Amino acid sequence: MATPPPPSGRTASPPPSGTPPLVLTVAGSDSGGGAGIQADLKTMLALGTHGMSVLTAVTAQNSRGVQGAWELPVEAVRAQFRSVVDDIGVHAVKTGMLSSAEIVRTVAELLSEVGAPVVVDPVGVSKHGDPLLASSAVDGVRRHLLPAATVATPNLAEVTQLTGVRVESEADLPRAAEAVLSLGPRWVLIKGGHLPGEAVDLLTDGSREHLLRADRHDNRHTHGTGCTLASAIAARLAKGRTVPEAVADAKEYVTGAIAAGFPLGAGIGPVDHGWSTRGGSSAGNGEG
Repeated sequence: MATPPPPSGRTASPPPSGTPPLVLTVAGSDSGGGAGIQADLKTMLALGTHGMSVLTAVTAQNSRGVQGAWELPVEAVRAQFRSVVDDIGVHAVKTGMLSSAEIVRTVAELLSEVGAPVVVDPVGVSKHGDPLLASSAVDGVRRHLLPAATVATPNLAEVTQLTGVRVESEADLPRAAEAVLSLGPRWVLIKGGHLPGEAVDLLTDGSREHLLRADRHDNRHTHGTGCTLASAIAARLAKGRTVPEAVADAKEYVTGAIAAGFPLGAGIGPVDHGWSTRGGSSAGNGEG
């Protein structure tokens, strides 16, 4: 299993007095505002951190699906990353849509220099089933990106894409987690939201297991749940929480966001990233 990189420079230094923890998202945009960079930054703000971004791709996207996607040049990805990290520093990083093998390798290389927790959301397809990762990039996620992860957060389709393991019931979650852990992350959160019954996820580092359960809300407006969850975990890690604490807090925040999801356009609406800032009571509020 991969060893996390040592702290380097300002990356892992405490924020100055009056400055919130700093969280960097490396992901694609969602022009509809429900997922991707937009969801990440909304989540980070709601949870009391300062969000920063490295854009990897631009999508034309709405409530009905992804109509187009355009990668940024690798040089632009690297320049954005260096610009933020070298001057400002980071306390946690979240990765989302990386789209190509070259971007995956570049981001993995950049992360190796960062002494801060890294949450890898190995985005493969959108909520609507549109591909967001080239088939040629999957091996790079396995070989280069996942070993850089403090926590990896695959959904069931991504587990199958990365490992070949199919999850059909809660009993399959440990086998799926073992398969993903063999690729190098320190912790893995297998998201079981597409299983019938309760929304149950499994968090493990191979020796400790945490089953996280939540009521399933009768709300189809769930666009952006994966991005939101990974960003919430990163925000909590930036605030000094342990991985189990960060994931439990993030799960509670996302459950509230799903319950408050709202219709938008003609298709699947987004979760409500700001629900906890309007008087909601949860570990997901901006305190602490």
